[in-house]
Amino acid sequence: MTENVTLQLDELDLQILDLLIKDCRTPYLEIARICHVSGGTIHVRMKKMEDLGIIKGSRILLDLGKLGYDVCCFVGIYVDKASSFTNVFEEMKKIDEVVELHLTTGDYSMFAKVISKNIHDLQNVLLEKINNIHGIQRTYTFVSLSQPIDRNITL
Repeated sequence: MTENVTLQLDELDLQILDLLIKDCRTPYLEIARICHVSGGTIHVRMKKMEDLGIIKGSRILLDLGKLGYDVCCFVGIYVDKASSFTNVFEEMKKIDEVVELHLTTGDYSMFAKVISKNIHDLQNVLLEKINNIHGIQRTYTFVSLSQPIDRNITL
């Protein structure tokens, strides 16, 4: 069970997070100016939130289409039995095209987000990589036509 660390955050911490969600490249001194505190205070608060595991890093957002990755899909995965989960996790980690993997309730054991350059590459990922993993009974693929909403949570 995940510990609720938000009890350890105050309004300044939430304001810092809100600014970073909007632009994670905002310099600490700019955050300090906006929040009316010192740069040192921002450093201390950032370290605290990293230590609590709230901030786990930062990422660059890429336009994958401009880099030649034109297909995004979601793969519902049926795992044959509970003892197969660990093997499936480990094998899925080895597939570069799998960018997210979620355990799910409902019709699937897990759900994977897969990015590929084209339909031919997607076919290869599905037939040669994912469906060859021991423990996967079957898959069901949903191709994304577009992504009209792409945002972070707001605090």
